[in-house]
Amino acid sequence: MKTAKELIEHIELKQLDKTVFEGKSITVGSRTVFGGQVLAQALNAAYRTVPEERFCHSAHAYFILPGNLQKPIQYKVQLVRDGGSFTTRYVSAEQEGQAIFVLAASFQIKEEGYEFQEEMPEVPNPDTLFSWEEIYEQAKDFLPESFARFLSLERPITFKPTVIHNPLEKVDLPPVQDVWFKFNDVKEKLSIQHFHEMLAYASDYNVLITALQPHASTAHFGNMLLASLDHAMWFHHEPADYSGWFLYHIEVPNTSNARGLTSGKIFSQDGKLIASVAQEGLMRKLIK
Repeated sequence: MKTAKELIEHIELKQLDKTVFEGKSITVGSRTVFGGQVLAQALNAAYRTVPEERFCHSAHAYFILPGNLQKPIQYKVQLVRDGGSFTTRYVSAEQEGQAIFVLAASFQIKEEGYEFQEEMPEVPNPDTLFSWEEIYEQAKDFLPESFARFLSLERPITFKPTVIHNPLEKVDLPPVQDVWFKFNDVKEKLSIQHFHEMLAYASDYNVLITALQPHASTAHFGNMLLASLDHAMWFHHEPADYSGWFLYHIEVPNTSNARGLTSGKIFSQDGKLIASVAQEGLMRKLIK
């Protein structure tokens, strides 16, 4: 999977009944289902039961159990409420009758209102930066095996960090990260529904890695168990260009009790705030 078209095809679910859908999994390098995948597919299931003129403004999810990559996932939608302005849906993702993930999502008609947003951080232009693939090609002979394997994977998204940290330097890093990303080979204007689902998929990248940064002198892929616990998104604006670059600004307010809390903001390259994200993840030290 390496293009936006393939990503949409992966997210788009097979309909089994009016409110029941089924999806399959593709690994992103881990032995369990990628959290961004089940989040995006659950949002697809919810969108399929909502009138076309209503758009998701917020989604709140819990990851309950690790998903099995080899088994299909059933998404069961509850039609919680259809109001004059808002629609509410609840989605349970199940494998073999057991819930592995739940999502509550709210949809709204377009309305006029006050407008304000914070400014996008000042960071280097993406054209001046190296992508994960380019970093891998230049440093693959020196990188730790697990890190090199992660960078080398085929993806439908190109990521460009604004700062490249040397994983061989055992030093603690700032609790913040800025990463540019874009969806590969977007050939035509997408629907806002598909864009939200793709953005949900992309939003699960980079967050837990950022939570490790304040502890980078001792914590890394090899000695930590990392897993998403919950995830929330708020969708604010539609970008002018779906094929352009987006900046993911991620901060770490707290790590404690084997958990890390991150908050993120996604901007289009022209500075418009597209979405906000919050996630708490498991950061458990592995006992050797």
